[in-house]
Order: sequence, then C-alpha cells, then structure tokens
Amino acid sequence: MNLLALAASASLLSLTAACGVDEQEGPSAAATGGAPVETRPANGRDQRPVFEGQTRAPAVRTQAALAHSVVASGLEHPWGLALLPDGRWLVTERPGRMRIVGADGTLGEPIAGLPRVDARGQGGLLDVIVGPSFAQDRLIYWSYAEPREGGNATSVARGRLSDDGTRVETVQVIFRALPIYDGDKHFGSALAFDRSGHLFVTLGERSDKPMRPQAQDLGSHMGKTIRINADGSIPQDNPFVGRAGALPEIWSLGHRNMQGVAIAPDGQVWTGEHGTRGGDELNLDEAGKNYGWPVIAYGVEYAGGPINEGITAREGMEQPVYYWDPVIAAGGMTFYDGAMFPGWRGNLLIGGLGGKHLARLVIENGRVVGEERLLTDLGERIRDVAVASDGAVWVITDEGDGKLVRLATR
Repeated sequence: MNLLALAASASLLSLTAACGVDEQEGPSAAATGGAPVETRPANGRDQRPVFEGQTRAPAVRTQAALAHSVVASGLEHPWGLALLPDGRWLVTERPGRMRIVGADGTLGEPIAGLPRVDARGQGGLLDVIVGPSFAQDRLIYWSYAEPREGGNATSVARGRLSDDGTRVETVQVIFRALPIYDGDKHFGSALAFDRSGHLFVTLGERSDKPMRPQAQDLGSHMGKTIRINADGSIPQDNPFVGRAGALPEIWSLGHRNMQGVAIAPDGQVWTGEHGTRGGDELNLDEAGKNYGWPVIAYGVEYAGGPINEGITAREGMEQPVYYWDPVIAAGGMTFYDGAMFPGWRGNLLIGGLGGKHLARLVIENGRVVGEERLLTDLGERIRDVAVASDGAVWVITDEGDGKLVRLATR
C-alpha cells in the first residue's frame, strides 16, 4: 500500500472552461447560456433530444481556485465510498475487500467477516453505505456479486461494524436478486437510504442480449430499481405490491446498468445509468415508471447499428432528464450539500469512468441547465464521490492503483 502526503501530491486546478458561464454564488448563474462542454460528435447521429437541454447542456465553470490532493493510493479497483461519523472512510475494493481509510490516508487492513464475492468481469464487492441508525447499531450495508449455484447475481448484505473497525458481525443477506445468471457484467449496483429509511438498490440487466428483455419483465429483478426496508422487508406502498406476477420489491423498471443513485434535497430519487455507445442516462426515478430499456434508447450498439428498432421515445416510457452521447460511463453520484462550495448546493456530482472526470450538473426545475467537468487533469476513472463534513469533495478512482482524492478550495 502506498500512502502519499497531501502536500506532495496536491495539484492546483484553475478551472477555466474555454467557453461557458462563470458560476458565482448560486446555480441560477448557469442558465444564461454558453457552449456545451461536450464537442465530440454523437454516435446516434440522427437522434434528437425530446426537449431542450436534454443533452449537451451549457458549460459552467467554478471561479474559485481548487486543489485536489491524492490522499491514499494502492487500492485495487475501489468501488464504493462511504463516510463514517468520525471522518474516516469505508472503501470497497472489487476483488472482495473493504477497508477503513483515514482522512490522513492511513489504510486499514481488510475488514474481516464479509461474504465471498464473484469477482469476475464487472462483478465483485460493489457499493457500501452507512446505515441511518449507525450511531445506535453500527450497521453498514453493501452490495456485491454473489456466487450462487448455476451462476451469480447481485445481493445486498448488512452487518455490524465492530467497535475497533476490524470486522463485520452478525452479517445478514437482506436482498438477493433473481434470476441467477452465469455472466460477468451489469450487476449495477448502488445503494441509498431516503429520509424515511427505505433502501434503494439499483440493478443491471446483465448485459447479454438474451437477458435484455428482463428489464421489462416485472417477474425479474434485472434492470430494476429496488426499494426495501432496512431489514430487507418490503414497504407496502411499493408500486407493484399485490400485482399478479410482479416482484413486490420493484420500484421502477426498464433500466440498463445503473451504478449511481442519490436522494435529492427534496427527497426525490435520481439514478445514473450506463448506455451503450451513447445513451448514458440521468433519470428522475419515480415509483412504478418504465424507463424504456431495451425498447427505447439513445446511442447505438457497441458494434454499430441501431438498438432494437432504433427508437428513442415511446408512449408510456419515460425520457431521461439528461443523456450523454458520447458516454461518460456514469458511476457513483451525490447531491452537494456542503459549506465549502455554496454555489454548488443542490448540484449533482457524478463520476465519469470512461470520461475520466467528475461531472457537476446544475439542476433547476427538474432539468439540467449547466455542466462542468472537474478533475480532468487527474486522468483516472472516477468511480464514486462523496462529500465530507467540511464540504470538501472526495472521490475514488477505479484503477489497479486506485486512489482516494480530496477536492477542496485552495
């Protein structure tokens, strides 16, 4: 493990977009116009957004001088990032390890007691979050690709983090996605608690063409957002409770591979979703709604050519609030609510894996009105993002030598 001193690795960012709007004290500054930050041609060359600003929003820029510091390195494909009440970080590594990392970069030994994971392809240990009653019960929650007879699928477990932080105790698997499938792609998965203590779990549809239709099948968890209680029981106000043939955990359907979920300040649920060549989506994820995959989608197949019928809209299916073509490969996400950047409050921060940046989206009245790309000079795949108690932004990079990075004012 390699620990890097903050001062030695600090990189000053004078973030000046070539063209765009100066971001001052509030998000409304972004609405006045500016060329989009994305300049590459779209893959879906003949596709058009349904409404203005659905893609390629005007560029905005942060005027404050920023600095990023690599706090720790030597992590192997870190995936999930969660802040503990004492200011330390829980970090998962996809091969199956979870560690506590100090704000000074001290890397703890792997936490004992986690169940076995299927760490093939995109599988392994995925997201982690601190439970809403952690102060009383020290419960943490994590998602992972669970090996099962005949294949694997995404599961969610919880356990008590020991007082010394070295192990998890009384581990319970509170959710197991079905059906089992022998594959190594599109497990999802991101976790978030809403203010009422419901746990949202995002799931992929497992990628392979024979599995894609399951995103539209209410008898399958694949390609769905799931809503459960903290103990794994099913809220009785879930939209499909009591419907014949429907799994009652389902909150929404028609998704491809969601690796980000965040609860907005107003309590609404937002999810980020990987597209193919084009078609990464940001969705306002509402109860019972159908987000279209694989019937409608932006972008094209990886090998070229249309996705199914090549259509991007159909009655009864929801449009994304925002989409990227070309993709940024959207990862973890959070709404900013800190004090360090008052002009960012209510903005959405979302990791760009393929894009190798942190996207800041200014959202007004349910629409994206500005986009900024941060940490571009880091040059690494940004997997997850979180906000510390002082308002600084922390990210992890999904690399063989993965890093924990702090972004703050200079």
